[in-house]
Amino acid sequence: MGIEYERIDHVLGAVPTPCYIVSEALLENNLRRLRQVADRAGCKILLAQKAFSMYFYYPLIGKYLDGVTASGLYEARLGYEELCQHEIMDISKAAKRCENHVFSPAYTKAQMGELLDICDHIVFNSFAQWEMHKEAALRAGKSCGIRINPECSTQDHAIYDPCGPGSRLGVTPDKFAGNALEGLEGLHFHCLCEQNADALITTMNAVEEKFGASLYQMRWLNMGGGHHITRADYDVEGLIALIQRIQEKYGLTVYLEPGEAVALNAGFLVTQVLEIVENSGIMTAIVDTSAACHMPDVLEMPYRPPLCGSGELGEKACTYRLGGPTCLAGDVIGAYSFDRALHVGDRLVFGDMAIYSMVKNNTFNGMPLPAIIALDQNGAWQVIKQFGYADFKMRL
Repeated sequence: MGIEYERIDHVLGAVPTPCYIVSEALLENNLRRLRQVADRAGCKILLAQKAFSMYFYYPLIGKYLDGVTASGLYEARLGYEELCQHEIMDISKAAKRCENHVFSPAYTKAQMGELLDICDHIVFNSFAQWEMHKEAALRAGKSCGIRINPECSTQDHAIYDPCGPGSRLGVTPDKFAGNALEGLEGLHFHCLCEQNADALITTMNAVEEKFGASLYQMRWLNMGGGHHITRADYDVEGLIALIQRIQEKYGLTVYLEPGEAVALNAGFLVTQVLEIVENSGIMTAIVDTSAACHMPDVLEMPYRPPLCGSGELGEKACTYRLGGPTCLAGDVIGAYSFDRALHVGDRLVFGDMAIYSMVKNNTFNGMPLPAIIALDQNGAWQVIKQFGYADFKMRL
């Protein structure tokens, strides 16, 4: 976390807490890498807004990526209004078209009416949904696809595993066989979570085994998200080789829709120590940010977010458990050690807080939402949005 921390050290005393800070420089580094992968592989890469929807940066994202993908109507509207309606130029300054894709486990007819006005690709979760909306989608000239479930799990997080037993996501091979594919142009799968290319290769082998014959009839294959392409140890060469093989073999275009990889390690959450309490020999620092409200994946995954300047439990001289100010007993971020004792007023910086933070936070207990701050290439910062009591009240 050293290099990243140095990028925001100069603003720590000035910004309000709690706040999310997203670094333009770090974000653009990720985007450059994704653009290089897309160009070398000959595929298309979309922003999955479910992980990162800070539309302040959509003009920047639009310079590098081929569009956006949504999990429902509101995300689709956001992508359309904030990115695809604008003139987008790629990094070589050559004009390119922004694509707006959507997938949902089920669409209502009212939603579909709006989606057909703003989306290019519509992915259906079942043949029943396809039949319900087929006529309208084809009449509107949309490229339609079906989500498939290869029943191949490569991860241990059940909450994020769409291939687990009883999954409601995607058509399994036994339900796929015998259905007419006329009018469908693509297949879509999304089976990974924070994984490397080896997991994708394993999944793609299962897709070919169970759905390969149908790929020859398709114009595109969407490999979903969960690809940690911008992580330092990611096997980029393995990914590119796989994409090139699939595109050449089946004569189709491959899409990737990473969310985490776009903003991986590009954001921070700054918090302030409010109180220090001791119970049964455990020192707890209560901070003005909440795992339950501001970083819910800490409790859902669960995971221990990186904290600048800290060590593992017992690694450094002073160890604290960090907890939020809500009434939830389990609102605990994790245990960390420090070189010196913490004091009320100290500011702490959590890393990798751009993804699944702003899009998932909530106002449980009337907790204020963190301000959203953009940090530009020159180190200047601005508050993009600050929240207050009205933001809590309006939801009730």
